[in-house]
Amino acid sequence: MPSYTAHTKDLQFVLHDVLKVTESKTPGYDELEPDFTSAILEEAGKLTSEVLAPLNVVGDKEGCRLENGVVYTPTGFKEAFEKVKEGGWPGLDMPEQYGGQNMPYVLGTAVGEMFSAANQAFTMYQGLTHGAASAILAHGTDAQKDTYLPKMVSCEWTGTMNLTEPHCGTDLGLMRTKAAPQDDGSYKITGQKIFISSGEHDMADNIIHLVLAKIEGGPEGIKGVSLFIVPKFMVNEDGSLGERNGVSVGSIEEKMGIHGNSTCVMNYDGATGYLLGTEHKGMRAMFTMMNEARVGVGMQGLAQAEVAYQNAVIYANDRLQGRAVTGAKFPEKPADPLIVHPDIRRTLMDQKSFVEAARAFILWGATMIDAAHRADDKDADGLVSLLTPVIKGFLTDQGYDMTVKAQQVYGGHGYIEEWGMSQFTRDARIAQIYEGANGVQALDLVGRKLALDGGKHVMAFFDLVKGFIKDNAGQDAEFDAAFLEPLKAASKDLQSAGMYFMQNGMKNPNHALAGSNDFMHMFGHVCLGLMWAKMGLAAKEALKNGSGDAAFYETKLATGRYYMARQLPATALHLTRIQSGADTVMALEAANF
Repeated sequence: MPSYTAHTKDLQFVLHDVLKVTESKTPGYDELEPDFTSAILEEAGKLTSEVLAPLNVVGDKEGCRLENGVVYTPTGFKEAFEKVKEGGWPGLDMPEQYGGQNMPYVLGTAVGEMFSAANQAFTMYQGLTHGAASAILAHGTDAQKDTYLPKMVSCEWTGTMNLTEPHCGTDLGLMRTKAAPQDDGSYKITGQKIFISSGEHDMADNIIHLVLAKIEGGPEGIKGVSLFIVPKFMVNEDGSLGERNGVSVGSIEEKMGIHGNSTCVMNYDGATGYLLGTEHKGMRAMFTMMNEARVGVGMQGLAQAEVAYQNAVIYANDRLQGRAVTGAKFPEKPADPLIVHPDIRRTLMDQKSFVEAARAFILWGATMIDAAHRADDKDADGLVSLLTPVIKGFLTDQGYDMTVKAQQVYGGHGYIEEWGMSQFTRDARIAQIYEGANGVQALDLVGRKLALDGGKHVMAFFDLVKGFIKDNAGQDAEFDAAFLEPLKAASKDLQSAGMYFMQNGMKNPNHALAGSNDFMHMFGHVCLGLMWAKMGLAAKEALKNGSGDAAFYETKLATGRYYMARQLPATALHLTRIQSGADTVMALEAANF
């Protein structure tokens, strides 16, 4: 059975050596002392390794079952959920007013990576609840917050988001779910939603659905969409649960992966709902949840890559196959372990260099979210908005690829369910699709985010990279050559791609959109290159000062050099593709495919 060990040491390195969280001016960061964060991460690590990870295979094999309108989760899930609730983990970064612990989002993100790596399907129950609670926190009335948030923060009640319908996914303006106004200010919600993660289950007393619907007589298309709170059970004035609402599960989807999460078809038959936010502004309210979810999904890509990599390393060290080309490394054994072979090393280094940089990227993004929410930092908000499609799209594309590479290390055993590696690949696959498919993320990046606020935020990113290079150049020739020069070249490729879009995209938008996926990946590589340069600098300083584990820092530098030499040059390929334009992409008539 696969195993999982939380990488608390690496999380601590990123938080304190690289991001230097205690030096930040963001409110609450002064409390994030190394001993404090270590205690929380170690405790979360025990829970994920000892309780959640062993249930990952159970959830995959058993799945969820629907009986008489009730969804039953896999063996052990309910008991594990109680342990998660008892520890207060769902409310780690939620307001104290509603029972949370009010810790920074960056710490919640670090803990979230462990939960997702240990058991992605299980973690989605609390993750979606967190997102729904955040939407109510941002857009709800005081009465709505008081009614729903205390129980949602504790996960006594869980939450969902209901967007997709059988005939519409990305184009939500086509939705047919209706909301009929009632005399008491409520609405009757009627329609069907599909692909609803955690839509029905047996682990919470109530489920609070956030449902997109069109108010009768409202504007056509996306401008007529509103968001509603639709509880599974009605909530009485004293907070107790009342009668069952007109919402039911029609079926459970049979999926490729995340079998332990109940992905449901939900039927709304005149269900009572309450407007969340403003009429016909449902997408604005839902995007509070979706943007948080997209960062969380990017983290899922990282998390599945991490756990798959951990197991691939164990296998590569244990499995004896052939001899090293330079001579036997273990002559006393019948063969050398796989890890002596250069191509296995290449595969593992691809994974390791991605995982460690992706972790830094996610946590850096989380610090910007904290700055935006806790310090009302508009620049941080703009920059993380720009980077959100990169976090979601690039990290999940790459994360899936890394699970495949980990599977490849196992050879034939990677394809056999008994070894458990295929689950990581199957579970990772959905992250490229839900919360906005990655093609849509790329379109959002190029079509909307680059021009946001007149291009202010992408220019701020380029200035940030230039400033880092300028501030650290000339001190160490080896560091300059290994880290700064590759980063500079990659950043120039990214700027050249942006210039191509500006010069050609206005004449023919297809030229920009045909290159959007390449641009998203190019941007991702530059971000990870920046993270490796920052981590390399931190490791170099630690070695210079003689602090900590020298082997850890030397390994960090070696891994960073690998990424800069072997992965970051991919920006040149992406630039060539972008500059080839849309003509070859759009050449065929539809009938000729």
